[in-house]
Amino acid sequence: MLDTDDSEIHPLFAGAPRTTEFRKLRKRIVRQTREAIEQYGMIERDARWLVCLSGGKDSYTLLAVLHELQWRGLLPVDILACNLDQGQPGFPATVLPSFLKERGVPHRIEYQDTYSVVIDKIPQGRTFCALCSRLRRGHLYRIAREEGCSAVVLGHHRDDILETFFMNLFHGGRLATMPPKLLNDEGDLFVYRPLAHVAEADCDRFARAMDYPIIPCDLCGSQDGLQRQQVKAILDGWEANSPGRRQVIFRALMNARPSHLLDPALFDFTALTRAPLKSDANASPTTVGR
Repeated sequence: MLDTDDSEIHPLFAGAPRTTEFRKLRKRIVRQTREAIEQYGMIERDARWLVCLSGGKDSYTLLAVLHELQWRGLLPVDILACNLDQGQPGFPATVLPSFLKERGVPHRIEYQDTYSVVIDKIPQGRTFCALCSRLRRGHLYRIAREEGCSAVVLGHHRDDILETFFMNLFHGGRLATMPPKLLNDEGDLFVYRPLAHVAEADCDRFARAMDYPIIPCDLCGSQDGLQRQQVKAILDGWEANSPGRRQVIFRALMNARPSHLLDPALFDFTALTRAPLKSDANASPTTVGR
């Protein structure tokens, strides 16, 4: 599964460390990504995917792993990388075009100043992420349609999914999270998250080992004090006290039992009937007044 000669690998892996530790890391990420793609039925023959590249560790990892699977004939889809430059002050606009061009990755760079819209709409002191995300998603859907893509592919990993679950639990009053596969409201595009089984720490180790040019997601200054950061801190504490806790919780999301929850829309509690007890069947009628 792993390469021994740099001449035999995709340019996104050029210069990869030759250590055993990195080879195991890479193999694990590739395996987990392939498992998620197969488990959630993401492959459509001759499809085209719009793979969203933000410049963060997760999207670099996603892009590299998908190209490895494609290069090995395990992902029969066309891949178009896309970066949406949203006009944040200080965004290094030349980094991703240069990175993608140097490695021969087909791509589209789109500039849309959603930052100004968010600044205008969100009161000072409030976080920008929700509106920013909605605006970004709308543009990505449009670009996917223009490019003839059937799916928008995002770099959310296992920890993003867990954090979203607890945010919905603590603040939204619902049991829900980011699904690995979603159909958009219009019904014409899939949203895929192939890194659903991959730990954030693995994405971080991988991208840093490859020395990809990481662009931080704090250019707008809206990250401090977010509910997501609070949830992440809670999960970090649990993980420190009980290593493997994140993976146990993640497995629970894959093992839901509607009959043991409280949602009558998922399980028809009123239709439950009990079998007659033997004592019921053998009992003689009771005489009134005895």
